[in-house]
This record gives sequence, C-alpha cells and structure tokens, in this order.
Amino acid sequence: MEYLLFICTDEPFTPDEDMAQTTTAWVDDVDGRGIRKAGDRLRPATDATTVRVRDDEVLISDGPFAETKEQICGYDLLECQNLDEAIEVAARHPMAKYGLIEVRPVWKF
Repeated sequence: MEYLLFICTDEPFTPDEDMAQTTTAWVDDVDGRGIRKAGDRLRPATDATTVRVRDDEVLISDGPFAETKEQICGYDLLECQNLDEAIEVAARHPMAKYGLIEVRPVWKF
C-alpha cells in the first residue's frame, strides 16, 4: 500500500550539516529497502501559489492556503506492507525530531 509522508516544520527551517547527513542516511536506508518511491524538499510556502475555481472563475493567490505556523517542507511516497510499517519508517525520519510527519494512505481506485 502507498503512503504519502507530509514533512512539516515551522518556517523558516534551515537544516544544518548534521541534519543533512542524517536525512541522507535515512533516504539511503529506505531507498535500499525499496520502500521509498519518490520524495524531495519543497520550496518555502512563500513561493506557493494557491488555485481555486469558484463559479467557473479561476482565483489565484500567492502563498499557501492555510494560515498555520507549520508548513509542508517536503514529502516522501512510500510503498509499505501496512500502516504500522509506514509509521515505523516515518518515526525514523530525522524531521520527526524537529517538526511533524503526517502519514496518509494514498486512495487508489
């Protein structure tokens, strides 16, 4: 089953050298186990564009939709046996110590 990890933190967040190394080790581990299908960091929420359509009118605004202090700063797409395995992988992600990781199953039809 596929799970999407939303990597969230308070912005702005700048990883230090130790964070970069531990994240690389985590990526190497889950890639080596064939669990991680994709993932990357995201540009800051200030670079986001929000798109809505209301009454057939396209409404575009700068920045994120949600006004929260926590922002999505990255993502990882996993292929796991079950939610327990996805949680185990997410708990070992270095960003779990600095922010939060939302684990969400991908809805397949």
